[in-house]
Amino acid sequence: MITTLSKRLALLSLLYLVLSGCGGSEITLEDLESAAASIDTSKLDIDSGAASQTALLNVEKPSLKFGFIKLTDCAPLVIAKEKGYFDDEGLNVEIEAQSNWKVLLDRVIDGQLDGAHMLAGQPIGATIGFGTKAHIITAYSLDYNGNGITVSNAIWKQMQENDASLKSPQPEHPISAASLKPIVDEYRQAGKDFNMGMVFPVSTHNYEIRYWLAASGIHPGFYTAENITGTVDADVILSVTPPPQMPSTLEAGTILGYCVGEPWNQQAVVKGIGVPVTTNYDIWKNNPEKVFGVTAHWNEKYPNTHLAVIKALIRAGKWLDETGADGTLVNRQEAARILSGKDYVGADEDVIDNSMTGTFVFQKTDVRPMPDFNVFFKYYASYPHFSDCIWFLTQMRRWGQITESQPAEWYAERAKEIYKPEIYRTAAMMLVSEGKLDESDIPPPDYDGYRPPTTDFIDGKLFDAKAPIDYINSFQIGNKD
Repeated sequence: MITTLSKRLALLSLLYLVLSGCGGSEITLEDLESAAASIDTSKLDIDSGAASQTALLNVEKPSLKFGFIKLTDCAPLVIAKEKGYFDDEGLNVEIEAQSNWKVLLDRVIDGQLDGAHMLAGQPIGATIGFGTKAHIITAYSLDYNGNGITVSNAIWKQMQENDASLKSPQPEHPISAASLKPIVDEYRQAGKDFNMGMVFPVSTHNYEIRYWLAASGIHPGFYTAENITGTVDADVILSVTPPPQMPSTLEAGTILGYCVGEPWNQQAVVKGIGVPVTTNYDIWKNNPEKVFGVTAHWNEKYPNTHLAVIKALIRAGKWLDETGADGTLVNRQEAARILSGKDYVGADEDVIDNSMTGTFVFQKTDVRPMPDFNVFFKYYASYPHFSDCIWFLTQMRRWGQITESQPAEWYAERAKEIYKPEIYRTAAMMLVSEGKLDESDIPPPDYDGYRPPTTDFIDGKLFDAKAPIDYINSFQIGNKD
C-alpha cells in the first residue's frame, strides 16, 4: 500500500482526468481539492497510482425515492436496483410506479420524488414553460427507440383495402400513413373525429405519431397560446391516454390507434385487438426516448448523490446491452423476468421479452428480428446529447408548443441549460478509473455533444441540430420561421 501523500496525489491525478474530460474552463488546483473533498478517501485502496474497485462518493442523501411508469424502458432504474448497482454507490433506493406522467413530473418538482424515469420531452417542456414550469435537467438518457404505432383491426383492414401490398403476410416495412389518409379523409367528410392516443403532450410518442401522420399529408393539429389541446386544423384528434390503458381504450373503440412504448403494442397483438404498423425505429432510427430527470435545485443540493446515481445507471445500461460472441443480448431474458414483476411493469414475461430480446411481432405472420428495438447503452445511447434536446425543441416549435419564432442560438442555449453531459462524463470517468467501464464506452473528450447530421427518418428529411431553423422550415406541414 502506498503512503497517504501518494494516495492523495493519485486521487488528485484521477480527478484531473475526470474534470478535464468534461471540457470547459481550465482546471485549477482549487478545483481539484474541492472535488477531492467530496470523496471518502477511506474507501479508496490506491495501489500503483490506480483507484480500486470500491471508490465511494460522499453522498449527501443516501436514501432516495425514484418514480417510473410501467414501461420496459424503465429498465435501467430497475436493473440498477435489482443488480445492486445503487447499493455499490452507498445508495438505498426505492423505485415507485406512478399513475401517469403528469403526476410523476409534479412529484419530482414538489420533492416527493428525488428523480424519475421521464419522457425525453418533460425536462424540456418544463424548463421552457410549456405546461408546468420548473427547471428540470437530465444527465442520463435511458434508451433509444422502444415505441410503436398500433391501429385497430378494423382500421388495419381498411388500410389493406387502400393498399393491396399490405395484404401480404409480411408486408414491406416501413409502413407509412399513406393508406390511412383516405380513411381519415372519409371521417372528416362525414363530420366524425378520427381519434388516436398518445401518452403526453411533450412525449416522444406525440411527436413521433405527428411525424408519421404529417409525412403522409395528414395534419395532426397545431397548439396555440389559446388552444393547448393541439387540435387546431387537425385531421386526426390526438388525446392523452396512460400507457397501460392503451389496449383497453383501443378495444373499447374510444381510440382507433395509438403510439406507445412496450409492452403495450405487443399486448394488442396478444389480445388480438390491433396491429402495430410501424416502430419509432423506422420513424427515426436510434431516436432518444426516455431520460432520468431531476430538478436543477436537487442537483445543486445533492451533486455527489446525483453523480452516484448516474454511475449506477451507466452500469445498468451497460449490463442491459451486453452481448455474447454471437451478438446475442445475453441479459435481456433475465431483464424481462425482472420487469414482469408486479412492482415493475407487471405484464407477462412472454409479452415483455418479445421486444426486449430483439424480436418485434407486427402480426402473427409478421415476426421480425429487431435487435435495436431497445437500445440502452451502445451507440452512446445513455449520453445526454445536445442534438437530441434540439430535435425535441424543433418539434415543439413545429407544432406550436413554442409559440414564437426563436433564433438558432436559442435552441443551443436551451440544450445546454437542460442536458448535462458534464455530469455524465464525470460519473463515467470515475467508473473508468474503477475498472467498471472502458473509456471507449463514452464519446471522446473533444466531442461537442452533437450527433452527426442524419436523414434516418421515415420521410428522409435532413436533421442537423446546428441548423434548427432550416430543419423546421423543411416540412410542408408545420409552423415556419
